[in-house]
Amino acid sequence: MSSASWHARISCGREIGAGFLVTERHVLTCAHVVARSGTDEVRVAFAQGDGPGRGAGLARTDDGAIPAKVVVHGGWDGHDTDPGDVAVLELDRPVALRPAQFAAPADAYGDPPRRLLAYGFPKRFDEGTLAEYRATADQLIADEWVQLEAWAPHGQPLVSGFSGAALTLAGTGRVVGMVSAAARDPGIRNGRMLPAHVMARYWPRLGELIPTPVYGRAEKERLRELVARRGPESDGRPECSPERLYRDAVGPFGPPLPVRRFGSLWDAAWYLLSEVPDTDAVARFAARLADFTEDAPTRGALRAWPSRPHDRHRQVPQRRPDAASQPWSPILVEIAPSGSGDHHFLVEVSAYNGTHRRVVGSRALPADRVRGYALERIDEAYHELEPGARELIAFVLPRRWLNTDVAHWQRSADDDSPLGAFAPLVVMDLERRRSGGLQHKLLQKWQRLDDQPTARLHRIGCGALGQDPVRLTIGLRRGADMVGFGSPPRASGTRRLFQASLNAAVPVMFWPRTGCRGEHRGEGHEDCAGAAFLDRLAEHLAGLAPAELPSHIHELREAAYASDSPEPHWAYDLALLWEDPRCLSDPVGYLHSPVG
Repeated sequence: MSSASWHARISCGREIGAGFLVTERHVLTCAHVVARSGTDEVRVAFAQGDGPGRGAGLARTDDGAIPAKVVVHGGWDGHDTDPGDVAVLELDRPVALRPAQFAAPADAYGDPPRRLLAYGFPKRFDEGTLAEYRATADQLIADEWVQLEAWAPHGQPLVSGFSGAALTLAGTGRVVGMVSAAARDPGIRNGRMLPAHVMARYWPRLGELIPTPVYGRAEKERLRELVARRGPESDGRPECSPERLYRDAVGPFGPPLPVRRFGSLWDAAWYLLSEVPDTDAVARFAARLADFTEDAPTRGALRAWPSRPHDRHRQVPQRRPDAASQPWSPILVEIAPSGSGDHHFLVEVSAYNGTHRRVVGSRALPADRVRGYALERIDEAYHELEPGARELIAFVLPRRWLNTDVAHWQRSADDDSPLGAFAPLVVMDLERRRSGGLQHKLLQKWQRLDDQPTARLHRIGCGALGQDPVRLTIGLRRGADMVGFGSPPRASGTRRLFQASLNAAVPVMFWPRTGCRGEHRGEGHEDCAGAAFLDRLAEHLAGLAPAELPSHIHELREAAYASDSPEPHWAYDLALLWEDPRCLSDPVGYLHSPVG
């Protein structure tokens, strides 16, 4: 049979559209083509008939068409921009036609562009006609569609009657997607494609038919069945959030969640199968799903899902987990010069879910309004965190603001307690965060820290303020994990060494915001508050993992703020610069979801 045999003409009341056979009894089309299926009969006629002796083309009426019913609906709500414009039709009987074959999702795009063919049924073309198009780019619009543009300035446009048509690669006839939107005006020569891998979100069985880089059809079918056997949510068992399972599967530094929310457990599983190169993530997903599965055989099968430790597609390094910790869920407060003068700043507050970053608020403000706006947006950002999230408030500040008392800011208008007592709080240097070279060095530092039992603290007291900054930078790059200063960054002699430490990509830095001004030139001076501070700091840090320092310093600040001693607690003005780029990455596109 010719590949044209599986193209279908769909009628539902007065609506005419297209579709294509994917199993001996199932046809894919758009949900809007069969929108009236509740009241009008759905009938399917195939371009080459549906078996030997059936004829070699469509009749001008629906004589001989096969009745069908809608068995899967993608959730389309009736508007042009609504997602889920997919319907699966089940025929009254099987047909003796070879179903459509699918191409790998990436095959639809390339340089030069791939020519795509659509077989539709516009007015006066009951037997069908072809249109030639190409994908504008592989970027998903609203994480759902790909834009189509005409292959040539002439020829058949995508008009009514093409909705639901398969888009096939010229030459191979393999399907890469489905026409989901056609122009009402024939003069408009563009449209939209619902890519095959997006359609598989709505009908899990389709995932088995679409080639994926690593997993074969049998493995995908087995995972689909196991997910289905887990069943829907019920009040009698713990909630099984697809987003939660996805984050557990990819780890804290894996690909971010897509912009949209997962519609089901299968949606999350399919995203891992088709979009995430770390194939161990599928095994971790299955093992985590087992924790929420009551049926013992299903639970055992999920936990036995094969891992692929040497897979060549793995690209995302995973941080060695700390048994006592869970990933941070940062609230990022970035304060940068706005370009409107020395006293105006751009304040942007974001919340992270996994490594997906959502901007809560962004505004250019004069300096005297920065604090109030930032505190309001921080409070609002908590709505983006899950109840069990481990929050971390991270201020990214211009270098001259790094000594600002953000940890002492009153949390809100009706809460006088310091922000640093409310949650773990750290600061970071704006210039360093924007430097690709220093971010790369920081990543290398953290990878080494993950593999060593203790971290090395380099002390810079009053007696060290005369050293050469360049030599200090080079030395710290080679042999220091943390730096402690005995005096604030603006103290005499400290500023240049502070900058040298930042340039050395030291991931953790401590200093007292007030106290010693660096006048003492001998660290052993009996009146040197900086030396006493460093002594207490070294004592407190002994045996602590750098990755956990925000929590430990938070507890220390709580004790300092609550102290009723007549003398200030030694850590009352402690500042912590802590930066791990792996949990504060900038949002980037990922494989076939660049919108994400």
